[in-house]
Order: sequence, then structure tokens, then C-alpha cells
Amino acid sequence: MKIIKTSALRKETLTQFFTKHWGSPQMVVSSGIYQCDELDGFAVIEGGEIMGLITYTINGDECEIMSLDSLIENRGIGSALIKQVELEAEKEKCKLVKLITTNDNLNALGFYQKRGYRLTKLYVNAVEQARKLKPEIPFIADNGIPIRDELLLVKEL
Repeated sequence: MKIIKTSALRKETLTQFFTKHWGSPQMVVSSGIYQCDELDGFAVIEGGEIMGLITYTINGDECEIMSLDSLIENRGIGSALIKQVELEAEKEKCKLVKLITTNDNLNALGFYQKRGYRLTKLYVNAVEQARKLKPEIPFIADNGIPIRDELLLVKEL
């Protein structure tokens, strides 16, 4: 598995990836508005294609994962990308890594908890606020769960 920094990819490639998988490169969450195609990150490349991508920010002694995509499940792509960010956070002397996901994302909730992340906060109706800035956020997830709330998960390093 080849992991590279996203800075080694063309911005156009990142923009297209986020538009295809997230509706746009813009991420709107409780902690702010982010242009994911401009953030630090890592990608797994296979056959010249992005098979996994993670972006993050570092602010003081906290690292926040902004996005994580693994196009092929159960191959260790997501785990490898998270580990890479955690190593980078440790190198930058961060005390914790945090992330926000939505209430409907049951796979992500299990995935992160298995890797040591703990649920620490619930932002009730946060997605309603985010939709005002990014109207393409769907109301109902593919699994039929209404998308309403954000959940903060944290892992201490």
C-alpha cells in the first residue's frame, strides 16, 4: 500500500475527488468551514487512482481529522491513513486527535471506537446549521437515518 502526502497530488485531482464523494471540497462542521482540497493529508494510491484519502488540521496541541474516505472497505486503507495522521500529530506534539461525524454514520462510529476514539460530545441539530452554508448536505442518509446531529470523537495520544 503506497501512502503519499496530498501535497504531492494536483489540486484539481483532490477537488474532483471531494466533489465526487462529498458533493464539494467544502466541509462544514461545528468547528468551522474547511476547503478539504487545501488541507494537509495523505492518500493511498493504487494503479494511479486514489483509493483512500484523509485530511486534517493542526491547531496548537490538537489535531482534527476533517475527512476520511476509503473506497475499498476491509483492506486496512482507513486504518493506515488514521495511523499516518496520528504519527504526524505526535511528531507535531499534539495531545489529542479529534473528529466530528454525523449521527447517521454508524460504520464510522464503530470504526473510530475500535481504534481508541471516544464519544465526547453531541451537537444537537448541528447539521441544520451546516446546511445553511452547504445546502447539498442530504437530509436522509443512504441507510435511511435522518442526518441531524454531529458527534465529537477524541483520542488522547
